[in-house]
This record gives sequence, C-alpha cells and structure tokens, in this order.
Amino acid sequence: MPSTQPPQIAVIAGGGPAGLTAAYELLCNKDANIKPVVFEKLPIMGGISRTIDYRGNRMDIGGHRFFSKSDAVMDWWLKILPLQNENRNPEKIDEVMLQRSRKSRILWMRKLFDYPLTLGGSTLRKLGILRTLRIGLSYIRAAIFRRKPEVTLEDFFINRFGVVLYKLFFRDYTEKVWGMPCNKISAAWGAQRVKGVSVTKALLHAVRQIFVFKKTSSDDIRQKNVETSLIDRFLYPKFGPGQLWELVAKRVTEMGGEILRNWEIVGIKTDGQIVTGVCARGADGEIKNFECDYLLSSLPLKDLVESMDCDVPAEIGEIATGLAYRDFVTVGLLAKDFLLKDSENPPKIVADNWIYIQESDIKAGRLQLFNNWSPYMVARADQVWIGLEYFCQEGDEFWNRSDAELLELAKCEMDKCGIIRPADVLDGVVVRVQKAYPAYFGTYDRIDVLRQYLDSYKNLFCIGRNGQHRYNNMDHSMLTAMQAVKNVIAGNTDKSNIWAVNTEQAYHESK
Repeated sequence: MPSTQPPQIAVIAGGGPAGLTAAYELLCNKDANIKPVVFEKLPIMGGISRTIDYRGNRMDIGGHRFFSKSDAVMDWWLKILPLQNENRNPEKIDEVMLQRSRKSRILWMRKLFDYPLTLGGSTLRKLGILRTLRIGLSYIRAAIFRRKPEVTLEDFFINRFGVVLYKLFFRDYTEKVWGMPCNKISAAWGAQRVKGVSVTKALLHAVRQIFVFKKTSSDDIRQKNVETSLIDRFLYPKFGPGQLWELVAKRVTEMGGEILRNWEIVGIKTDGQIVTGVCARGADGEIKNFECDYLLSSLPLKDLVESMDCDVPAEIGEIATGLAYRDFVTVGLLAKDFLLKDSENPPKIVADNWIYIQESDIKAGRLQLFNNWSPYMVARADQVWIGLEYFCQEGDEFWNRSDAELLELAKCEMDKCGIIRPADVLDGVVVRVQKAYPAYFGTYDRIDVLRQYLDSYKNLFCIGRNGQHRYNNMDHSMLTAMQAVKNVIAGNTDKSNIWAVNTEQAYHESK
C-alpha cells in the first residue's frame, strides 16, 4: 500500500550513468518513498556516455561498449533496451540493443597491429624477426624478475608485458593520453583499467577462439570467462549510448522522479555531519535553494569540496584542489571515402570500432569509426563518420584553439596517415569534454584521507567516475549507484561497500 507520508528527497548531482541509475533504482523500490531529483548542467543526459547528434550523424563521446561481468548490470541494460531480435513491440522498433563485434587495432609505423596483440603471421611480418625475438626475451625476463612493489604505471606495464613491448606499444600512447611520463603515474591506474591482462592470457584467448566452433546466443554476449580487455562481442544501443540514458531519464520522470536539465549544483548546504540541501544555478543564471534528505553525488570531488558551505579542513581542501583531470577534444569528420580498407570489396572501411594512434608525429590519440559501432550512427550509409580524440588540459593552448584550426589539424593528420584525403571531407564538428579522465597523479596518493572526510557526512554518497575520482567503466559507475541506493534504503552509513566497486573482480561477479 502506497505511503501517505510525503516522500523524502534524494538530490542526485549529475545525469550520467551513475546518477540516472541511482534515480531509477530509488523509484523501483516503492516502499522506500524517496523521490529523486536529478540535476544535470547539460541539456542532454548521459554525462560522458551521452550521444551528440550533428546533422543526423551521431557521435559517441569516448566509445562505450555495453559489456559487464555483472549480471545485474547486463540485465538492467536489457530491461531498458531489449536485444534487437527479442523486441516484441513494433511501436518501439528503434528501442533495441544491437549485438556488435569488437575490433580494435594500433596504428604504428603506418601499419595496423591487432590489439590486444596477437602473434599471428601478420603481426610477425610487420614487427620483423629481430624485434619479435626481443619482445619475447623481454617478456620472459619480466615474468622471472618482476618489479616489486609496483609503485608506478611503468612498473605495472613492464611486469605484464616486458620492457620492449612496453616501450613499443604502451609508453608513448599512455603519455600522449595523460601528458605525464608513466613513471610519474600511480600503478593504481593500471589496476583499474587493465587488471588481469597479460601476454599469456591474450595468447590463450586467441588459441581458445580457434577451437570454439559453436556458441549459444545467451552465453555468447556474457563471455564470463574472458578478460574485459579481450572480449570480442558487446551490446550497443541502436542510436548510441545516449539513447539508453535519455530513455532512462524519461522513465524516471514517468515514475515520479524529477530531472532538471541545464541546472548546475554550485553549493552544498550542511549542518554538522548532515547535508541539508543544495544551491543550483539554472541556464538563465538564477540560483535556487533545494532541500534534501540525501545527496548522491557524481560531481568531481574537487568541485564537491569547493561547493561545501562548511569550514573544510585545510588538508582536505588541499587534497581536493590538487586532484588532476585529463580533458579531451573530439573532432568529428564526415567523409566520402576512407583509404584504409580490409579489402577492396564492401564494406567501405576497415572493420575496427576504434584505432589507437601510436604515431609520434600525430597528435590524435584514438580514432573512432562510428559506422562500425552502429550503422545507424551515420545519416548516410555511403559516407564515413569518424571521431578523432585529442587529449589535453582545459585552458591549455590546444584546448583554446578555434574549431576551424582543430578541424584543419584533424584533416591534415588523417591525410598524413593515409586515412582520409582532405578533399574527401564533407563536414566536421568539434566537441570539448571537461574532466573526462580522473588522473592518478597530483594529490591522488592522499585520496583516502579525502574519502574518509566525505564519508563522515552520513547522508552523502559519492558515486560514479568523477564522484569517486576513479577511471571507472560505465558498469562500475552504475554498480556504485546501485550499492549507494541499497545503503540509503537500509539506512547504512558505512560507505566502504560503495568504494569497493571495481577494486576486486569477484565483487562484480558475485553481484
């Protein structure tokens, strides 16, 4: 029987995967009688998982595979968007998940190498015998004489791949992404992003694939026994990740929640160790106060602490201010031809979802091929729609370049790589993304002190990638939200189980 009491209010800071998952989960628990109010400073939902629509061509910011070791997350996605061949509602023919094949490669020496690396004939020919021998001997040496303890990201990579492979395929690209030498970045980044991956596992996976003759569709997409970095199939919304998050936002409002777009939280009100409300600024500049019983925050920790109205201890302020982030610019190019092809026959382009650009003379770090994420991402099937990712810092020289300059740079670099001729470019767009990647340097080594301080606020729950300053995948961000909602409903003020997400693989599989 519905409660006759007015609902408690849960303010949710951020309309990305964590925030929208939290809102939806709260509403699914009718007995809780908690109304979520989501504040999103952008007009569109999804955070970094949003989809940009540029003249009918859709851009996935960063590229998002819908895959998880967590059954709870996989089932959650499929409840919102069923598989294309399992959709029984003709009125919602577009509200489906596609099953996609994953392929990614590395462009190095103007040649494409499989990623993760395989030691097939093609790779050996491109590397050459001597370089291959050096890689093998280096890997064996690393396996015997491991660096202990693993303090830096350089230690982490060398332990798993050897010095030679690290220098060839990991060092330059990683430093391009972060703008920082690998020996200045915490090994925690590697544990977060590529834990469990090694040359041995990549080889075993490749051999296993050769002898797998039959797959069932139900087990196929789950790939329970495959390392995340090695999965070769994933789910993908027909019109990109933003399609799913816009649909979740719609369901949240239909179920009684509230979504406030173009509203940015600029102040956090506290009373002792309780958050009592927030101040938010609308698109017109007006600032309003909103009371709350709970605050589930996916705000960057730096912004969260700066917004608090209390006397924050000097050490906490110093740690929050010192947290670093990496921003990026995506340049979308629409072209009538793509010079890299797997064959002379259709399709028009290589089969890759994305290509890592290892070339030292090219500033772009990664190339997304949106046609291959979903054919519905491009307005016309005879055109090629790509996104070039440039990693930078907000406010630096690159970030401040004009759109025209960035478009010209992208066209020149694609021409230099032999990928797209400038004359074949039909259109382009520039998208800047702030605080895309929480960095594992700066004051990150003291983040546990900051965490303990924030956890002392009984009704404050930090969720999501920026909310925990962790380079989480989308499913990890969702799991933090799911656990936070369980804590809210149970009255549990111990936040350790939220921070445990993406620290132990067994956690995801058990959940």
